[in-house]
Amino acid sequence: MRVSTRVVLLLSAATFAGVVSVAVLHAQGPATPPAPLRPADGGGQAQAAPPIDAARERQLFQQFCYSCHSERAKAAGLDSANKLTLDTLDTSNVHRDAKTWELVARKLRAGLMPPADLRRPDPVTYEAMAAWLEGELDRDAPPYTPPPGLHRLNRTEYANAVRDLLDLPIDASKYLPSDDSTSGFDNIAGALGISSTLVEAYVTAAQKISRLAVGEPEDPTLVVYRPREDTTQDYQVEGLPFGTRGGLLVEHLFPSDGEYTITVTPIFGDNMTPIGFGSVPCEQIEFLLDSERLALVDWNGGGRAPATECRGRLQAAARTGQDGPEAFFGKGAPMRVRTHVTAGSHMVGVAFLATQYAPLLDLDRHFKRSTIQTGPTPGYTFFPHVGTVRIEGPFSATRATSSPSRRKLFLCTPPPDSRRSVGARPEADEEACARRIVETLATGAFRRPVTAADVESLMEFYRLGRREKDFELGVEEALARVLASPQFIYRIEEQPANLPAGRTYRVSDIDLASRLSFFLWSSPPDAALLKVAEQGRLKEPAVLEQQVRRMLAHPKAEALSVNFAGQWLNLRGLDSVAPVPALYPDFDDPLRQAMRTEVEMLFDSIVHEDRPIDELLTADYTFVNERLAAHYGIPNIYGSQFRRITLGPDMDIRRGLLGKGAILTTTSKPDRTSPVTRGKWIMTNLFGMSPPDPPPNVPPLPARATDARGTVHEPTMREKMLEHRVRADCVQCHRMMDPIGFALENFDAIGLWRTRDEGSAIDASAQLFDNTMVDGPVALRQWVTRYSNQFVRVSIEKLLTYALGRGLDYQDMPLVRSIARDVGQKENRFSALVLAVVRSAPFQTNTKTE
Repeated sequence: MRVSTRVVLLLSAATFAGVVSVAVLHAQGPATPPAPLRPADGGGQAQAAPPIDAARERQLFQQFCYSCHSERAKAAGLDSANKLTLDTLDTSNVHRDAKTWELVARKLRAGLMPPADLRRPDPVTYEAMAAWLEGELDRDAPPYTPPPGLHRLNRTEYANAVRDLLDLPIDASKYLPSDDSTSGFDNIAGALGISSTLVEAYVTAAQKISRLAVGEPEDPTLVVYRPREDTTQDYQVEGLPFGTRGGLLVEHLFPSDGEYTITVTPIFGDNMTPIGFGSVPCEQIEFLLDSERLALVDWNGGGRAPATECRGRLQAAARTGQDGPEAFFGKGAPMRVRTHVTAGSHMVGVAFLATQYAPLLDLDRHFKRSTIQTGPTPGYTFFPHVGTVRIEGPFSATRATSSPSRRKLFLCTPPPDSRRSVGARPEADEEACARRIVETLATGAFRRPVTAADVESLMEFYRLGRREKDFELGVEEALARVLASPQFIYRIEEQPANLPAGRTYRVSDIDLASRLSFFLWSSPPDAALLKVAEQGRLKEPAVLEQQVRRMLAHPKAEALSVNFAGQWLNLRGLDSVAPVPALYPDFDDPLRQAMRTEVEMLFDSIVHEDRPIDELLTADYTFVNERLAAHYGIPNIYGSQFRRITLGPDMDIRRGLLGKGAILTTTSKPDRTSPVTRGKWIMTNLFGMSPPDPPPNVPPLPARATDARGTVHEPTMREKMLEHRVRADCVQCHRMMDPIGFALENFDAIGLWRTRDEGSAIDASAQLFDNTMVDGPVALRQWVTRYSNQFVRVSIEKLLTYALGRGLDYQDMPLVRSIARDVGQKENRFSALVLAVVRSAPFQTNTKTE
């Protein structure tokens, strides 16, 4: 990017916040009057006559709740912050204290109150109490439609928008800082703010991405790819050819046409010698580009002899009695390939030919994590491992002539001089073509029809680049301005000009299309969705439903599994999980990735097969590959690809979320299980009840006795937890969370089944907070399933939060219950949940700001 253009872009960005504010108040297009809203949109339908009245409800609260939640017992108040009590509240007017009563209703539905050691109403009366309270809260509840705030694209949405606009896959983390997360998700408008530093990052990103899209010649750079430290390379890597073993497969974005070098270096195991990890000689490594072989190279890890010399050296070693790796030490050529590559994204792979299997056939059982032992070990043999793949270039670079991004960007090209008609002006031909390109770019980037003023402002940047060099630089400059525009970076919605502030209005079809696509796809609307929105038909119920079902069936709906479920169920937390290798030597990165894929595919089956959402708790099927199946003890599964299997009676423990390695591992500590974390995860993510933070100065559990194995008794995790609960301010929460976690103690910190802990038999029995007795994970799952209605409500809350881009308030709960009643009549199927969310008042409306 030339200096002059960068200055212009920065000057434009300097008024970023002002431009955004103006854009919010004065969006393009004529204002439309707000459409009337139906009361049912907010979930405010009055319910049938309650089975009990206000007086009876108050009597029941007095009988079962006032012993703790009253002025007399204020120290045990319901709200730990404000010490609110129930005996001062009026059951004949629950709307006056709706916030507190909503908390009461939530605790009742989750079965948390009264505590296990106190008397409870019989089940029929308990249900009647909860139903009456919810009915009163829902009666005449108005729609709650606060403005979610100005929504900036998060990094995932930004990368997807660039991909859709330019057919250019980018790693947004290379350009933008990480996003803040609140209310459980990273797409919450209130957390996606702006700063001068972030503005500078967006401008820089716009410049770099525009150059990549055009394929401008770049100076050589070096990019280094490394497998994770705990990656095992003893087996075929998914995506690499069959008949290979280990290696690394990466998607690399080549900036321009030119020569590139691809170099492989080994993992070094012994710092005293330059010999790479692995004691198997005579290996060869294959270099691949887009699945096509570039070269087959002798493995010279750390100076190991080439394969062509190996046979002779092996024979000589046998004669002289040498059997160590030094027998094959020699000076080989660097493991490097140089080749011409065109601009764009390409898959680069390196893999060993699977011609030797000695390590896998050793009588001594190897750990699954092959790199846990990197020094020489007598009696063991190890496969060599790829340490890095280094891609350097371009050398002799030229501007790209054909790449996916160029084909997407350059819809036309001006005719060469030899083909122009007599008297035609080249500037006019180029201007017309550039205008067509700019108009298409702006329409896709701004996610709405553009005006003549929009196009003309962008054409000024085109002309700046055209005067400086040529037509393609002009298009590059216009593209950079598009990518730096607030209308690309923000989801700016149109507001009616003639509506007073604070009034609710229905969003336009164009804005509804963006809300829908970012909800289901985490990306901008496609042409089909924009077309019906431009026609003003998206608001029609039948058209909206048709589009929702089309979008759920689209491959882009995988975003719900990766982004929505990945955050709700904390699958992203697997990336930071690092069990202690000495205690869990069979945990490696292939297992970590398989665990995450399993749950993503389970959730994806709920989406694409339109299954009930509560099947996540009980599903008798799952998805495994060879690595995960071995971890679970499931036989006869081979290969790195995932396949669907039915969980028979012998695998009943793996049914539903509670049997998944991803959940069990992310709720453990690096060196042990954590009943507290597991219990808290279930309460928070399945029941919607987050326990309060622990008080300060809580001592940690006793450290593991390093010299106690076999000679000194080490307490089990259950014994440690029971001894640890000595503080009175800790007991109340721990007696709710810990028993849930105790029931899962048969699963260790990486989800392996076990029957003993520290040499003692595991006691997985527990009395839960509603007085239910369980023994083990199967009984716990059956107990959780009893609260499946509450789980459905929690799922709705999470979907609403993710769809609206704001945290939910107590005023949203009538809508949640309305949706739950509606989807309950449709078997809680996923499409019913999504349709209810997109038809709701908060999703289809907004409130006018100042």
